[in-house]
Amino acid sequence: MKKMIPGIALGLMLAFASMPAYAADNPVIKIDGVAIGSDVRPEVKNNRTMVPLRVISENLGAKVNWSNSEATITKDGLKVILKLNTKTAVVNGKTVTLDAAPYVKNSRVVVPLRFIAETFDCEVSYSNSTVTVSTAPLVIDGVQVKALQQEYHMTMGGVVQQISGNTTNKTIYNLFENNKGEKVDAPASYSWRANIDVPGSYAKVGQYDFLDGKEKSLQRYDIYTLVNAFPSDVLDGYPAVLLHDATEDQWYLFSDIPIRSINDQVDRAWVSGLVKIISDTVA
Repeated sequence: MKKMIPGIALGLMLAFASMPAYAADNPVIKIDGVAIGSDVRPEVKNNRTMVPLRVISENLGAKVNWSNSEATITKDGLKVILKLNTKTAVVNGKTVTLDAAPYVKNSRVVVPLRFIAETFDCEVSYSNSTVTVSTAPLVIDGVQVKALQQEYHMTMGGVVQQISGNTTNKTIYNLFENNKGEKVDAPASYSWRANIDVPGSYAKVGQYDFLDGKEKSLQRYDIYTLVNAFPSDVLDGYPAVLLHDATEDQWYLFSDIPIRSINDQVDRAWVSGLVKIISDTVA
């Protein structure tokens, strides 16, 4: 689990911070109040705000695949297909008309912001030279999530941090929910610290609390990994990763794949300025 912003990401943030303010034809794009950066500036063309496809899509929690002048954007069962220089798109099999055709600028595909944002159920507003995209919050059992609190421990000490981005929190929540495996019994030994004396012990590598406005946990997930301090034949039959739904006190099989995706989301939240350190006791 990463505590520090990678050097490359930090360098990009400093570079964007040193840029002059965008002119009216190069608006600032904010998602939930946080400005997003890109090596290709957003621009206004024929009264339409155009933005880099991958940057805006990934900041809204979508995935982008590019092949043969065709981009496919997917998120939560929604599939959008765009083609270069074509003012039509296909949204879940239905053809729709765009206000402006996607084009290439500085080796980046540029698309109309409003179409992408509203397709993914976001609201767009304009004020002077700033365009704000407001995303829908995560709601659990009818209560709005205000932040995701992540806790992890190192050899000495631990870190508690909160992520405030709606899109990031929804994506991480779905990664937990959609990747729960088979229900299993609780392991005989599990804790924050690795127990190297008992075969089949599990160490907690992350705790994730989805908090309401009063910082009460609405849902908590704990990720545990098998302690590999014994020969492989001794550990045969023990799953490598387990997920504990602490809210319902149920254990599930899990895997490294969603863990990597969760870590990627946290890294992106760092770059976007959505992470606040609550406590840091790492020596």
